[in-house]
Amino acid sequence: MSLSSHVEELKKKHQTLSDSVETLQRHPATDDQEISRLKKQKLMIKQEITRLSAH
Repeated sequence: MSLSSHVEELKKKHQTLSDSVETLQRHPATDDQEISRLKKQKLMIKQEITRLSAH
């Protein structure tokens, strides 16, 4: 897998997580820990994208 395709896959995962977080935040019965876990994953992916894009 080339670097650019890897970055594109990470961007897709990041967007999917963003969508999931947004959906969960609209439902008051959602577990805050689940939202927090997804946000942490999203941040780690964003950091990886930034790191790979800098090279």
